[in-house]
Amino acid sequence: MSIVAVGINHKTAPVAVREKISFNPDNLSSALQELIHSVDCKEAAILSTCNRTELYIVQDGDVTLTQERLVRWLEQHHNVPASTISPSLYWHKDQHAVNHMMRVACGLDSLVLGEPQILGQMKQAYKQAKAAGSMALVMDRLFQRTFGVAKQVRTDTEIGASAVSVAFAAVNLAKHIFASLDKTRVLLVGAGETIELVAKHLYENNVGHITVANRTLSRAENMANKFGADVITLAQIPEMMASADIVISSTASTLPIIGKGMVEKALTKRKHRPMFMVDLAVPRDIEEQVSDLEDVFLYTVDDLQNIISKNLDNRRKEAVLAEGIVSDQSASFMSWLRGLNTQDTVISYRKQCLESRDQLLEKALQQLSADKNPEAVIAELATKLTNKFMHAPTSAIQSAAQGGQLDRLVYLRDIFDIRHHKE
Repeated sequence: MSIVAVGINHKTAPVAVREKISFNPDNLSSALQELIHSVDCKEAAILSTCNRTELYIVQDGDVTLTQERLVRWLEQHHNVPASTISPSLYWHKDQHAVNHMMRVACGLDSLVLGEPQILGQMKQAYKQAKAAGSMALVMDRLFQRTFGVAKQVRTDTEIGASAVSVAFAAVNLAKHIFASLDKTRVLLVGAGETIELVAKHLYENNVGHITVANRTLSRAENMANKFGADVITLAQIPEMMASADIVISSTASTLPIIGKGMVEKALTKRKHRPMFMVDLAVPRDIEEQVSDLEDVFLYTVDDLQNIISKNLDNRRKEAVLAEGIVSDQSASFMSWLRGLNTQDTVISYRKQCLESRDQLLEKALQQLSADKNPEAVIAELATKLTNKFMHAPTSAIQSAAQGGQLDRLVYLRDIFDIRHHKE
């Protein structure tokens, strides 16, 4: 029994290739059934995100043949030539496959080191495989152990504690300045991807209220609806500024939108209650002179990049500890799997022996019921049982001796506890 992980990710292929072999969640169940049938594997799961597509399978037989079938299936399923897919694929087997899955779940293989979203995506892949009926004992146990490892890494290391995106860093800073965000009012200027990510982080941290200011109201409304925010025009910023505890701006404007005078007036109305301001725009949205004002904490994108750089260094240090946890746990899982294989072998061997015993015993009982000599029947039963159980070991020993396989001969003598016979 082997575990195989095959995939393509942000490190091995550009998005133009990755998108060609991504899987639609709505069709994943049928894809898993196809995969099981086409590759002739026992269990399967598929993880498909914007940055990676990975197939995890449990199979018996030749791994090389499995690789050929997997590439052929991917080619047929996505209607993409193998020559486009193959150069970007990576393959892992057994403990390397287990180790890889655990690293992925812990964010150790992510574009952003230590990001937590991938764990949720792996849990979704697990649910989809369970629903499709493509998962049994081994894959189920592997996913459960993987989730446990990810939790241990989050608990025992600080790999996810430091902000490594400007949006996350901005919200983290706000949390340090204000004891709690649930009573704060936030003014977001712009409606692009960065501001939307900031709004998402603020919303997840239960911020009191969000107002979004943008040139185009319709675009701002689309984003604001997701977070229960209000929408205003850029011209309305001066009248809203006094009520904002936090101001975060990221637009494509070539000139500053928020000037020193506007902020001074707002501070007067606020009776100099502090304001936290973050300018994520290049060129700047907030005049540099605003930082000269008392009661204003102004950070630029460069300030945040310095914080992010230090935080990435911290994550890299914590990643070393995480890698150690993953290595230990993947070895532990493989030990469990070997034990499972051994258990299957023992069960099969015992069943085989008991079947042989029952067959010979039934024949002996028939002879006894036919009034044959009991001693002769017992002697014959003992001889046949002995010959039956000696046949396989004797054949193996003779084969090893004739083939000059001394290591195998020593191994056979050891497992059958054969002591040297003295004349």
